[in-house]
Amino acid sequence: MNVLKKTGALIGVAVLAGTLTSCGLDINTSVPYTIEPGSIQPIPALSGQRVVVGSKDFTENIILGYMAEMALSAAGADVVDLTDIKGSNSSRQALLNGQTDVTWEYTGTGWINYQGNELPVPGGERAQYEATAKADAEKNGVTWLNYSPLNDQYAFATTQAYAEQNNLKTTTDLANFLKQKPDQARFCLETEFTSRQDGFPAAVKAYGFQNPKIENFGIGTIYSAVANGTCPIGEVFTTDGRISGLNLKVLEDDKKAFPQYNAAVTMRTDFLNAHPEIRGPMEEVAAAIDNKQMVELCKQVDVDGKDAGTVAHDWMLKKGFIK
Repeated sequence: MNVLKKTGALIGVAVLAGTLTSCGLDINTSVPYTIEPGSIQPIPALSGQRVVVGSKDFTENIILGYMAEMALSAAGADVVDLTDIKGSNSSRQALLNGQTDVTWEYTGTGWINYQGNELPVPGGERAQYEATAKADAEKNGVTWLNYSPLNDQYAFATTQAYAEQNNLKTTTDLANFLKQKPDQARFCLETEFTSRQDGFPAAVKAYGFQNPKIENFGIGTIYSAVANGTCPIGEVFTTDGRISGLNLKVLEDDKKAFPQYNAAVTMRTDFLNAHPEIRGPMEEVAAAIDNKQMVELCKQVDVDGKDAGTVAHDWMLKKGFIK
């Protein structure tokens, strides 16, 4: 039996809790799950080993964070939950600074945002993963475990009715339409996407949007803003359950402006070298999740109102990883 540990007192080193708080990272509270091993069995070398799991602050990444916590807990580790860190850069710094030990990242984010490259790697998912993993290991001492089939890319979406009315199937269609109807060039975007080199600047460069009007929203409200007509066009994640729940139309990124974003567990290389047994459970979970499943899991949270931890727990049970 193992319990996910979510209070400062359970970390074991009181100074750590103070350090995390002073850096703007709050250790989550409550202990909602008792984990029994399933196909992921206890690993003696991980028994009692403290592992801090972080995540970013959007639904998919939080779900992935919980999956990692449950897998590690089944393997015998003493898991500390630090999910829901605000923003990609904060999540990344928490890993680099040793405030978290395990976090899910995305290959495109690593390549563009963290490595400072302007263009995606041609050649598809594996080429993007290998380039990202190699650069991060050499420059930052971060190891990327095997990547998942889950590939959560950026895209633009409209309502189904708007797309049908204006014959929009691809982002090139959208760019051509906006040249004819510049008053419709209104985009609902999150602040981070507006400035990320792999975000809106990449789309402007590829598709030539002219004088677009940008309205900044939290990522969680963009979907409803598009659905209710507040904005005709919005930024979306392609695995987000609200796409189907709100009947939105995702426009194909036909010019490949956005990189591949396969999810993978990342760890500091020195921590992984000290605890190589973590690799197995993490890569088992990564191999089992794909876009279709994640769309449904996100829908359960963002449309049906279920708790992200409960959704992750149910999936882990269904897959037999835990009992």
